[in-house]
Amino acid sequence: MIGAIVHQLTRNLTKKEIEDSGFGPYFVDHTTGIYPTAASGFPWSAASMAVKGDLIADLTEDLAAEQKARVTYDNILRFCDDPDVADVIRFLRAREVVHFQRFGEGLRLAENRMNQKNVYFTNPSFDS
Repeated sequence: MIGAIVHQLTRNLTKKEIEDSGFGPYFVDHTTGIYPTAASGFPWSAASMAVKGDLIADLTEDLAAEQKARVTYDNILRFCDDPDVADVIRFLRAREVVHFQRFGEGLRLAENRMNQKNVYFTNPSFDS
């Protein structure tokens, strides 16, 4: 979806628009292709994914990831002046909220089935 938005917004750019918008350095490296980076310009890396193989740790990380994505969409909406783009971003934001709710339900279900005496919980796959 984001790729489609970027394509729609960049498909007819003029040289002047590229230069005036500050899009020039990106354009030189990637033309208008999608190269996943943070707003700071750092490329996406799998190193940003935190997976431990422990149900509680991983679900908690998933919850945090959904909230971070929601905040990113909130920030995009603060700058967005294109109603068509804003509609798509609002949809993606709502999706993050639903994902957060489902991961939260999963976490509660997992915690209810674990040893309640263990405050830190354990991974039932490895610990008895």
